[in-house]
Amino acid sequence: MIKTEENNINKLRQAKRKPINQERGKLIEEKFINSDNFFPLVISPIVDGVNLVAWAAKNQDFIEDRLLNYGGILFRNFNVNGAQEFQEFIEAISREKLVEYNYRSTPRTQVNDKIYTSTEYPPNQSIPLHNEKAYSSVWPMKICFFCAQPAQQGGETPIADSRKVFAKLDSAIKEKFMQKKVMYVRNYGDLDLSWQDVFQTTNKSEVENFCRKEGIEFEWKNDRLTTRQVCQAVAKHPHTGEMVWFNQAHLFHISSLQTEIRESLFSLLAEDTIPRNAYYGDGSTIDPSVIEEINQIYQQEKVVFSWQKGDILVLDNMLSAHGRMPFVGTRKVLVGMSEPC
Repeated sequence: MIKTEENNINKLRQAKRKPINQERGKLIEEKFINSDNFFPLVISPIVDGVNLVAWAAKNQDFIEDRLLNYGGILFRNFNVNGAQEFQEFIEAISREKLVEYNYRSTPRTQVNDKIYTSTEYPPNQSIPLHNEKAYSSVWPMKICFFCAQPAQQGGETPIADSRKVFAKLDSAIKEKFMQKKVMYVRNYGDLDLSWQDVFQTTNKSEVENFCRKEGIEFEWKNDRLTTRQVCQAVAKHPHTGEMVWFNQAHLFHISSLQTEIRESLFSLLAEDTIPRNAYYGDGSTIDPSVIEEINQIYQQEKVVFSWQKGDILVLDNMLSAHGRMPFVGTRKVLVGMSEPC
């Protein structure tokens, strides 16, 4: 049954694939990272001087069609100059304005208006594949990355098709998650982001109002905050109707930490006070073997390409997951998000 679902996905994508419009063909070409994988689509100019922002504004429907088909588009060899032009490009391809990075889960720095640095974890660490803000009840439909400076070595942004992840997962795992959903428990403080950073305020009343609006349980212990939120484990794409694996249980789950870090935390803290963890929506424990299988499927579906300076990667955030590989040297990849869902 799982194999049949995956075959149906491939047939659907092949059926949707369309020839290049000749008018667009005078300016751009479409290809793929390699001939064996239709993910991501690569769009490049075939003449000099193509203004990507202007071209994108005139071809918004074309870009949207390709994005819904393939899940991700890599715009390569366009002359994009910095954060401001990157933001203008996102505005050109989006039907709504860019969104702020609120209710944060990782450290970022605001670069320009609503453009941010990619997650600022140490370069020797990897970031597992995930869909942006799938731990929340509201998420961006589009997430875009701009490579201002590729790393000297490594630093790739791997991607994976969330439709294929859903299709490959064991049906028993999917059914249990679909029935129970996922509960995210966060304890803000010294060992993780502070609640001031996460909610971008120092006002407790503003935090409480946000939590009530988003259906997040909260508890104060003096200046310490604990939150619990139950969210979807899978989702149906609002435009394609396809089912996708859409949660961050594998990122939040305590088993995702390195063994020595996990053991150190448990030697210092009770389970209900560790910085973050994931449970089934009813509060019951998710077995580490389940998390391991989810991670294995992500690894099987991982697509890796090397960044080139000036690259822009556009992902449909529900159809595609992303991550980060360890790197050496200076790496500067900017992020912008749009179209809240």
